[in-house]
Amino acid sequence: MSTKSSAIEVKDRIINVDDEGYLLDPTDWNLDVANKMADILEIDMTEHHWDVVNYVRNTYVERQSIPELRHALKFLGEKLGKELVNRKFIYKLFPYGYGQQACKIAGMRKPLKLILDL
Repeated sequence: MSTKSSAIEVKDRIINVDDEGYLLDPTDWNLDVANKMADILEIDMTEHHWDVVNYVRNTYVERQSIPELRHALKFLGEKLGKELVNRKFIYKLFPYGYGQQACKIAGMRKPLKLILDL
């Protein structure tokens, strides 16, 4: 598990992140933080990016857990159409992965599966 921390500056506010850039405190998240994370990750946010990020945020707020990718795919398939949404769709939006980029922009802590895989 990451033990080092650093910080990013968002509109004169210091936000603590771990050594991989995940928020240490998800309550620090807001749209400015999300946009800063996207800039750092070099992601040009589109409506579909925001659909994924908002789904992650809403699920976290409702259930206090990060949704697995399969649940995000199901939700997005129902919203955008199953013919459009699949794993390739997510990886076009977030080339380095749902957990590494979408969850980071959504202000989540590092997903447990990623920690366990280390």
